[in-house]
Amino acid sequence: MKKLSIGTLLIVGSCLTGQTLAQPPAPLIVKITGITDGSPIPPKFAYCTSDGKGRTKNGDNISPAIIWSDAPVQTKSYALIVVDPDVPTSFDAANKPDKVLPVVFPRQNFYHWVLIDIPAQVTGILEGKDSSGITAGGKPVGRTDYGTNGVNGYGFGGYDGPCPPWNDERLHHYHFTVYALDVASLHLPDPVNGQLAQSAMTGHILAQSEVVGTYTTNPTGVRR
Repeated sequence: MKKLSIGTLLIVGSCLTGQTLAQPPAPLIVKITGITDGSPIPPKFAYCTSDGKGRTKNGDNISPAIIWSDAPVQTKSYALIVVDPDVPTSFDAANKPDKVLPVVFPRQNFYHWVLIDIPAQVTGILEGKDSSGITAGGKPVGRTDYGTNGVNGYGFGGYDGPCPPWNDERLHHYHFTVYALDVASLHLPDPVNGQLAQSAMTGHILAQSEVVGTYTTNPTGVRR
């Protein structure tokens, strides 16, 4: 009897069940000026930086330049989500001189930038376009000429960079992900948060890619 390849078996199986195998999203090319995948994020892009005395001070909080390409021809809009999954679920011990946040402490997602409904003709955002410093009271949410800004984890609109606790032993990872979507708008009410935006994109993602940068303000070193 002739043996069938795994690929053939999968195709035959899908035909027998009447199901079409789901195709994973195609890759985009995403580049961030000054941030290399897997490498530290420069302090100028951070909300806070080390003060040289074991604590932190305000940073430049500049939004990085991001460009993307190779989107499918069916793309009708983009979304940009920046999330840190290494944020502690409780801040009771954060930045306390007599406390330490161990690597094994429970973690949650913290969104640093939620930008949706980016027009299909927009394929990049210049450095400092969305944030050029810390804005008193926070930046607004809503429509811009490069998309609609949702609310980030700080409770503000637009981009606000890294500021992990200085007593956290875990190295924080910041996922800058661009999504190419098959809809011109997600039709979400303001203010939209990261979780809602990601949920609304389900089933509409044609392609995606990310750059992951790392950051810490812990002067004693961290573990991944």
